[in-house]
Order: sequence, then C-alpha cells, then structure tokens
Amino acid sequence: QVRLVESGGGLVQTGDSMTLSCAASGRSSSAYTMGWFRQAPGKEREFVATISWNGEVTYYANDVKGRFTISRDNAKNTVDLQMDSLKPDDTAVYYCASDVRAYGSPILFAQKTDKDWGQGTQVTVSS
Repeated sequence: QVRLVESGGGLVQTGDSMTLSCAASGRSSSAYTMGWFRQAPGKEREFVATISWNGEVTYYANDVKGRFTISRDNAKNTVDLQMDSLKPDDTAVYYCASDVRAYGSPILFAQKTDKDWGQGTQVTVSS
C-alpha cells in the first residue's frame, strides 16, 4: 500500500498563490492516476484535479479550472497542485489521492472509492 504525505498548506490572502505537494512512498506511483480532493467544514469531500499515470491527461473541477494546475514527477514520486488566484471558497483540507489500481482512467478518478489517501493539509484563504 502506498503512503501519501501532503505538504505546503497554510494561511494566505485572497488572490495569493500556493503550491501543495504530495510525496508517495511504499511503491512507485508512476503507474497510478493521482489527484487531489478537498473537504470544507460541513461539506462532503469533493474532487479538485487529477493527472493520469503518464502525466498526459489532466482534469479539473469546474470551479478551479483555469486557476489550479496539477503536475507530477514520476522520477521523484511526487504530485503537485499549483493554486493561483485563491478565493475564500477554496478554504478546505486538501487530500492527495491515488488510484489503488494501476493505469486507471482519469475520467473515473472523481469517484471517491478505490483510493489511497493522504492525511490532508489545511489551506485557509482569508478575505
């Protein structure tokens, strides 16, 4: 089973940028579709972004499209989420996730089942 550790969260102001990183260990992440979810207080965990195992395909939730960019470095077993033009509505705990099956389709990644999860990192955007 893979271990996922997020870093890079914190407190920023509206309009600022922030980069979250996810480091995978325990197995190579290069064959697995990975991505990010987030959960705001009192809300369900929701899909944010995903990147295919080879980095060629990405998908984003509509409310982050154009502001967030997901990338991966398979040599380092890391996945990053660059977040620009942050808004108070982006405030949430952000979770890194990996498909449990190799070569999964990124189209299906938004489903919360069959995932390995990190512990989450808090992102707070003040107005």
